[in-house]
Amino acid sequence: MDDDVERAARKVRDVEQAVSEHVTRGGPVTGRASSPDGAVTVVATPGGPPQSVEVSAAALRMGPHGLAAEIMRIADRAQRNANTRLHQTLERVVDPRELTAMGIERGTDDDESGWRR
Repeated sequence: MDDDVERAARKVRDVEQAVSEHVTRGGPVTGRASSPDGAVTVVATPGGPPQSVEVSAAALRMGPHGLAAEIMRIADRAQRNANTRLHQTLERVVDPRELTAMGIERGTDDDESGWRR
């Protein structure tokens, strides 16, 4: 039994090191999303709050409730894009099923500007 525990612990350490090295090489993973008219743009990280929110002067015409709803909608899309990118990055070193089980799902990255890391 001790050999099994030691093998499992070694495997966890190996995967942890591989993930750490992989993420260090690629830098932080972010997702970006914009409203169709470009009035609201959000950059987010996987599982975290938005890193930046840009609102154009035209977006202010939506009113406070409309603007808040639009920011939330775009932030959700940005975070989904970030999760997809994180999944694509880590699936090289971690079983993709494990990532999905952890809530890091691979969806469609609809960020037309390409990868932002």
